[in-house]
Amino acid sequence: MSPLTESAVVSTLRTAGCVFAEDEARMILSTATTPAELASMVERRAAGLPLEHVLGWAEFCGLRFAVDAGVFVPRRRTEFLVRQAIGLTGAGDVAVDLCCGSGALGAALAASVDVELYSADVDPAAVRCARRNVGRVYEGDLFEPLPQELRGRVGVLLANVPYVPTGEVSLLPAEARVHEARVALDGGSDGLEVLRRVTGEAASWLAPGGHLLFETSERQVPAAVAAVEAGGLVPRVVASDEWYATVVIGRSVSEL
Repeated sequence: MSPLTESAVVSTLRTAGCVFAEDEARMILSTATTPAELASMVERRAAGLPLEHVLGWAEFCGLRFAVDAGVFVPRRRTEFLVRQAIGLTGAGDVAVDLCCGSGALGAALAASVDVELYSADVDPAAVRCARRNVGRVYEGDLFEPLPQELRGRVGVLLANVPYVPTGEVSLLPAEARVHEARVALDGGSDGLEVLRRVTGEAASWLAPGGHLLFETSERQVPAAVAAVEAGGLVPRVVASDEWYATVVIGRSVSEL
């Protein structure tokens, strides 16, 4: 089989509606190892699979992470959350990455700060993928699978919880709606049901002065802040127009 030329790949992707066809073509061409693999990758991308699932990897915080089919693709805007976490984390801190997906958030934090990292996700496919990127990953619902000895010791808790309201999941782009696990997208009736479960327990896991960080939409901020306060944490909201991201930070002030 003769390999597809770059121009042919670009043309196919552009016809399929890929806005950044040239960039995607270069990434596919650099990843494919045989003409047959190249043809298959182009076909799958043209059919609507997320680019990261086609490549088998995603770039996040300047690093490359494995992303398997069906696993939530780390969003570029979420790099803003990791940047906030880096500024709040000290060397040797215990860090937990809940709803870790591919494990990219925790791994990116650990690449910048020497932390004792624990990751967890309820989705078995995500756990398998994250173990390729992180190593120590627990399978189960939120805090349930984590070692109990971490209670009161967590310096930074990343919780990339799903926050799309159930009624709006059908409005998401097909790349997410069709090809990513629903459990990674659907946040319940108002999008904050999973978050409230996290904020309801976070204080008991955080060390005094520790921080919970999560991403939310601008319109959900008041309810998200209320959930943080109800959980006994002191909230702070940071936003970035550049990253089109809104992050809520809850600080623990409890003495154990």
